[in-house]
Amino acid sequence: MFTGIITDVGEVRAVEHRADTRFTIATHFDVATIDQGASIACCGVCLTVVAKGEDWFAVDASGETLSCTTLGDWAEGTPVNLERALRLGDELGGHIVTGHVDGVGRIEAITPEGGSLRFDFSAPEALKRFIAEKGSVTIDGVSLTVNTVDGARFAVNIIPHTQDHTTFGHYKTGDRVNLEIDILARYVARLTQED
Repeated sequence: MFTGIITDVGEVRAVEHRADTRFTIATHFDVATIDQGASIACCGVCLTVVAKGEDWFAVDASGETLSCTTLGDWAEGTPVNLERALRLGDELGGHIVTGHVDGVGRIEAITPEGGSLRFDFSAPEALKRFIAEKGSVTIDGVSLTVNTVDGARFAVNIIPHTQDHTTFGHYKTGDRVNLEIDILARYVARLTQED
């Protein structure tokens, strides 16, 4: 369980293709406080720490994870939004995030708006009914508020702080992103679904 508040931007240090794909990620986290087997959200994907060193940790991603997320695009040097798992008593500054990516979206436009940037995204058709104006959405692990919705297209504003402290400062039109819909929207949809 996570909150969508990014606490470090790491960087892919190595990619090893084996039975699963192993990513070594450089981090500013105090790695001594990270247990092997701990969960860390990496651009919104909940992954398990399988090895660690002085300033890095490694995670394995299955073929299924690579096919359902943007992790298959990662290469050495890719910046990665990082969040450690929520602990009981931590501040819930964003919204409840599971780290289970629902689909991959695409950045359709980036437009300056005051001191912020307006990002327009397209979501997979199957997810559009879960994205609501003024609702929450997780994009590459970042908890954000939806400003507008038009079919499968939606927009969020990214303030300068978020641009500087997440991977949003690196994005360009056409980039793919991991999307996780609000867990409350998922359960409301299920409860209102006819049998």
